[in-house]
Amino acid sequence: MAAATTQTWLTQEAFDRLKGELDELTGPRRKEIAARIEAAREEGDLKENGGYHAAKDEQGKMEARIRDLEELLKHAVVGEAPQASGVVEIGTIITAEIWGDEERFLLGNRELADGSDLDVYSAESPLGAAILGLKVGDTTSYAAPNGKQIEVKVLAVDTYAG
Repeated sequence: MAAATTQTWLTQEAFDRLKGELDELTGPRRKEIAARIEAAREEGDLKENGGYHAAKDEQGKMEARIRDLEELLKHAVVGEAPQASGVVEIGTIITAEIWGDEERFLLGNRELADGSDLDVYSAESPLGAAILGLKVGDTTSYAAPNGKQIEVKVLAVDTYAG
């Protein structure tokens, strides 16, 4: 996963939740995995030691998550959701007609809507980049990864309530 290079809007609740996860991963979880790796090393032959390899794999995934969280939080802009003004902004709920189907989604970061069944599209995604700044009623299109042009019409822009 590429490191975030742009600012990411987060609610205070999302920021606090992610900071808590980072604190847990860099403190108790790191120590726990280090202890499991050390215990597995003491068992001897590392080539055939499943516990050692599982712990090392888990450590790698955890360190990747730590890097992602550190980067995200470093570039986070914490505040209230922007009030919907009829213009597509990061942190708003968009209702759009995409290829004839009505879809409702959040434009922002997936971490923001954790625990929600709401779809999330990044502002850097092809869809997000195409609609960012559009007004209700505007129509545009963007190139899908397969090269097809997908038409999108913005039907509504609502305030994200969390």
